Amino acid sequence: MDKDWYRINNVEDIPSPSLVVFPKRIEENIKLMIKIAGGVEKLRPHIKTHKIAEIINMQLNQGIKKFKCATLSEAELLAKCNAKDILLAMQLTGSNINRFIELMQKYPKSSFSTIIDNEESVIKFNTASSKKGIKVSLWLDINNGNNRTGIKPNNEATLLYKKIDGSSNLIPKGLHVYDGHIRDSDFNLRKEICDKQFESVLSLKNNIELLGIKINKIVAGGTPSFPIHVKRNNIEVSPGTSILWDERYGSSFKDLKFYHAAVLIGSIISRPTKDLMCLNLGHKSVASEMSFPRLKLLNMENFKQISHSEEHLVLECNESEDYVVGSVCYAIPVHICPTVPKYKKVLTVINGEITGEWDVAARDYNTE
Repeated sequence: MDKDWYRINNVEDIPSPSLVVFPKRIEENIKLMIKIAGGVEKLRPHIKTHKIAEIINMQLNQGIKKFKCATLSEAELLAKCNAKDILLAMQLTGSNINRFIELMQKYPKSSFSTIIDNEESVIKFNTASSKKGIKVSLWLDINNGNNRTGIKPNNEATLLYKKIDGSSNLIPKGLHVYDGHIRDSDFNLRKEICDKQFESVLSLKNNIELLGIKINKIVAGGTPSFPIHVKRNNIEVSPGTSILWDERYGSSFKDLKFYHAAVLIGSIISRPTKDLMCLNLGHKSVASEMSFPRLKLLNMENFKQISHSEEHLVLECNESEDYVVGSVCYAIPVHICPTVPKYKKVLTVINGEITGEWDVAARDYNTE
């Protein structure tokens, strides 16, 4: 695709800032994801990146039936799209346990499951599901180095899986292993680390099966590691960022040939000094949890991002005289996932023309 793929006719008519997406590129990313996975059977793509019904439907049309999500709102969106198999990969607590069970009852045509990593959650899920007269499917969330959630793959994990299996209203689904900490740019090194850290997961699987409890599936990895995990047996993989792609992954993982499919449209709103310019792409417009730079400017070069606040992004450059207030900028976020929910809608672009808009339907945490 040509180097000016992102340019939009009559771009000055677009509200600024806006987030635009390119359906043809999204379609190509879905096809590449399926190709890397060797088909749709092992794919369970994550929707946290986009949270958009139209993109879910694009994947359904390609034969993808299983999905992963991070919020109750995302789970409900998947159910509304008639997704057959929905894994909510966030450990639920408090009233959210009952909300999850209510979703199961509201959308009986979809199969729901979620994750746990401790005995108290097992007991609470079993008690809540017993009261509702329903059985809940649970995956044991494993920490194999990410140190964010999950239980270490040791004897305690073996006993916890046994407890799920022995609970009256719970169905053990398998193991859930997210290894987002493995981000080495070199594929061979990434594979070496991924394989080594996965050995403890396979050991855990073996120990559980020695108890006579079959582990049918393991859901493993995110976008950087899914091409590695997909080569294993009885594995489902969960790429997410690959749908829209961003600058962080695009510059880090040259082995993954996904297309950038989401672009920010902003503009220069001030020239406070000769060597400074200010864009209207503040915290409210683009994810700001990363260090600078927080976006890649596509039509501006040699600029240094020096200050970021709610509404403003300040750039420094001695060659900025050619840029005047009102000039439009195109940018790719360094991190697309938390950028998308800053917008209620995204605009769609085909062949340089705005063709419509898609709701970011699951941008809220909870169900309707």
